[in-house]
Amino acid sequence: VVSSGQGAHLTIEGKDYLNFCSSHYLGFAEEPRLKKAAQDAIDLYGLGTGYRTLAGTHSLHLELEDKIARFKGTEAAVTFTSAYAANASAVQTILGKEDIVISDQLNHASIIDAVKVAGVQNKFAYAHSDMGDLETKLAQATEIAKKPKKNGEQPQILIITDGVFSMDGDLAKLPDIVDLAKKYDALTMVDDAHGEGVLGQGGRGVVNHFGLEGEVDIEIGSLSKAFSVTGGFIAAKQPLIDAYLMSARQRLFSIALTIPDTAALVEAVNMLGESEHKVQKLWSNVEYL
Repeated sequence: VVSSGQGAHLTIEGKDYLNFCSSHYLGFAEEPRLKKAAQDAIDLYGLGTGYRTLAGTHSLHLELEDKIARFKGTEAAVTFTSAYAANASAVQTILGKEDIVISDQLNHASIIDAVKVAGVQNKFAYAHSDMGDLETKLAQATEIAKKPKKNGEQPQILIITDGVFSMDGDLAKLPDIVDLAKKYDALTMVDDAHGEGVLGQGGRGVVNHFGLEGEVDIEIGSLSKAFSVTGGFIAAKQPLIDAYLMSARQRLFSIALTIPDTAALVEAVNMLGESEHKVQKLWSNVEYL
């Protein structure tokens, strides 16, 4: 049990420990600017919000979503109270049981659960970062997709991968995945929870790292790791975000991010947009270690 802030050191049972198990990669959990933004917002607006579809959408939410989209280089974004909920929404909202998912074997548990919640019956898991196996699974999926669904539409194929794999720390072979998705007419979804604030220009993530802006259909992000607050988001083209705004159950039937959380997140995105210093410091620490 920790009795200190989530900084470079933790106080546990009265003793001081170096913190090497944190996902607050940039030190934002104790950043004065984020704390002040949260405090100022509380003074102005209070604490709680509400359901986004009733009286729960605050101007701060719209500001945050606009800034996330600009930061990620996408047309739009929508936020959720957790990245777990964002992953669930991303899959469940656009896929049904007759669609097809192809997922890396080492994908995060939230992705595995998202596919289960969506009820997708045609599920493939390809060997970790094995592009030959991915193509084999895509060929099999294409055969399944030749049979129309009961509503007459063609089944949709969705490839899902982590951007940075949280346990091994390796990167998805995203350029190859995008090429295969184009070849087999599949959608792509990347969970970039561990890439934001770490990879790409100013911490813009794994898609930026590979120069693939606009090439990945769905980007999932965490707001509790490098951004050090709480929540998650989906970033994508506007028509897809519109679908999530209207139909994502994890948005419709869950409370919105609180006022101080949202204000602190706005400031975190602002800081990463202003300077690459925090990300450069992170990598200098990596090299030092």
